[in-house]
Amino acid sequence: MTRVKGAFSSINPPSRSAYFFVAPSILLLLAFNLTPLVASLGLSFTSATMTLHEITYVGIDNFIRIITDVRFLNSLKVTAILTLLEVPLQAFGAMVIGAMVVNNTFWNKLLRAVYFLPIVCSATVIGIMWRMILHSNVGFVTYALSMLGLGKINFLNSAQTTIFVVSFLSLWRSFGVSAIIYVTAVQQVNPSLYEAAQLDGAGRIRQFFSVTAPSIRPTFWFILMTRFAGSLQIFDIIYVTTGGGPNFSTESTVTYVYARAFASGGDMGYASAISMALFAFIMLVTVLLYRRMIREE
Repeated sequence: MTRVKGAFSSINPPSRSAYFFVAPSILLLLAFNLTPLVASLGLSFTSATMTLHEITYVGIDNFIRIITDVRFLNSLKVTAILTLLEVPLQAFGAMVIGAMVVNNTFWNKLLRAVYFLPIVCSATVIGIMWRMILHSNVGFVTYALSMLGLGKINFLNSAQTTIFVVSFLSLWRSFGVSAIIYVTAVQQVNPSLYEAAQLDGAGRIRQFFSVTAPSIRPTFWFILMTRFAGSLQIFDIIYVTTGGGPNFSTESTVTYVYARAFASGGDMGYASAISMALFAFIMLVTVLLYRRMIREE
């Protein structure tokens, strides 16, 4: 027995060798995540400029300044609207689509690929593509609507419509990931539950609400948690399509942080303070949703 145990121990090296394989990921995490986070925390208590040549300690003045910053409060409102428009549709809509394409038929596999396709494209490509499609003069959609007698709708230059366009683009880009996650979750549901529901006379809609939805509640909270955190950090789509305009009507909090740090005089200290406030809020909400997800499991 001892000889056999020794043979197996020689085949399976000690677990500490795993640290060698995860070391590159840990180093990258420290270099590009933890280090900037700590640096941003330190800068939030200073009046540092973009070049970091003039750094003066100001205490919590930057955080007090946040409360009275009208442009920051407007960015919070924009971020909240985008979140309310995107997250519920993402969490519930993807669940319905995931349940509809769960069977491994040819057409369902094709639909999954179509839904997932936008996520493989960069935000820059998506933003440029939709700017061309929705252009007020040469865009295909605006031209088609004008041919139908609806006139030329200025999708990207109107404060009334632009925020809905940005929300749609963000939803369209990430919808496929949520749908595929739901497909995987639905496939793990015990088939005997559907058989019992069919014996009781339940149709597909009733099975969805009585079997599918309750069985994948942990996945629902996972999608809600990840998409909520993602929507609060929306930046790339806005930066490419509208740049926060018109009149700051689509300027999210992260877009405002970028503007304060790199475009409006390089106020790096104040931008870091806003980042820390946003980080604390996202962390709080994420922890609460994560605890709810664990309870559901």
